[in-house]
Amino acid sequence: MDLIVGGGKYGYEAVKYLRRLGRSFIVIDRDRNCFVAKKLKLKFSEIEEIKEEGEYIVIGGLESAIKLVEEVKPELIFPTAPVHIAAEFVRIKHGFDVWNDVIDKILAGLPLKVVISVGRGTIVVSYNRDYVCVENCSSPDVCPRTKIKKPCPMYDLVEFAYPEAFILISKQLKPGLGALKGEDILRLLKESGKEDKIVVATACRCHGVITALRSKS
Repeated sequence: MDLIVGGGKYGYEAVKYLRRLGRSFIVIDRDRNCFVAKKLKLKFSEIEEIKEEGEYIVIGGLESAIKLVEEVKPELIFPTAPVHIAAEFVRIKHGFDVWNDVIDKILAGLPLKVVISVGRGTIVVSYNRDYVCVENCSSPDVCPRTKIKKPCPMYDLVEFAYPEAFILISKQLKPGLGALKGEDILRLLKESGKEDKIVVATACRCHGVITALRSKS
């Protein structure tokens, strides 16, 4: 069973991929009129109704998505919603707030040419900072937009910038589509509960988002 967080067009790309493989999945979105809901025309399910393999769509936010992760234990998680899903899971689960003080320390380890934006405890990075990515890009060593060879995968660069970060690697399953391992998210939720400060990063070979969080107490 896999989980798709976000029922927009990218979520639908994940649905099509999983259907081709014959894999079971759950799509979760706040909007019952989301793109995936319109395309699939599945009956909406409650989390408690998901007992066996199949295709499901659930109406709910990130709080419900966390419950699905912990109860269903999906093998793959597709973070297609327009937020840093992993960091939001931690923030909601443990009541954390942004941790701005460490951001400059992380930035000191990153080349300026990969930094897209900084603010509210989050850094967004990309080897293709200034251009629109090629659609369904296969993430080659030489970026097809910048024509520059990447020195290393972005997740390695993030680790160099802040070795203490909890880094989740988005594995490319096909050009333009990546997913996280469910077991990595479960481990993040467990280990972050033992800390009062944490830096969570999600990255693939080309792009990444880094979010610093701390306990409110």
